[in-house]
Amino acid sequence: MAFDETYNEPESTEVLVKSLDPEHPAQLHYAHAGDAGADLITTVDVTLKPFERALVPTGVAIALPAGYVALVHPRSGLAAKQGVTVLNAPGTVDAGYRGEIKVPLINLDPKHTAVFHPGDRIAQLVIQRYVEARFIPAETLPGSDRAERGFGSTGVAS
Repeated sequence: MAFDETYNEPESTEVLVKSLDPEHPAQLHYAHAGDAGADLITTVDVTLKPFERALVPTGVAIALPAGYVALVHPRSGLAAKQGVTVLNAPGTVDAGYRGEIKVPLINLDPKHTAVFHPGDRIAQLVIQRYVEARFIPAETLPGSDRAERGFGSTGVAS
């Protein structure tokens, strides 16, 4: 990739990472400069038959700073090439959670079984800041262009 003079390094924050599997030490890292997601790996063998799901351990626990959340996203290559995705995408890891990050995977391919081995990349972990909302009870809501038009309100064609 050519050097881009307009590229600015993103903000960074420290996230403590605890390795829970001595055979597969936690190695959260970004594959490329500018990637938003750090790779999560499996620490066990996983076989997913068509339409089968499994809760897959990653061997990683984290401590996020206050005001941050970790989101578990699918890997686009797994979804496009094998039909495997994260079932509750994105999965939410709250700042107060200290247990192992586990990934609920599902194989949506109707014909092929997906097989993963320890060390295989299964998902991405994206760290984001968030705003805590103050929810205010209201009898009415202000108007908007969309109003109450829900699913499909913009149609399909551009």
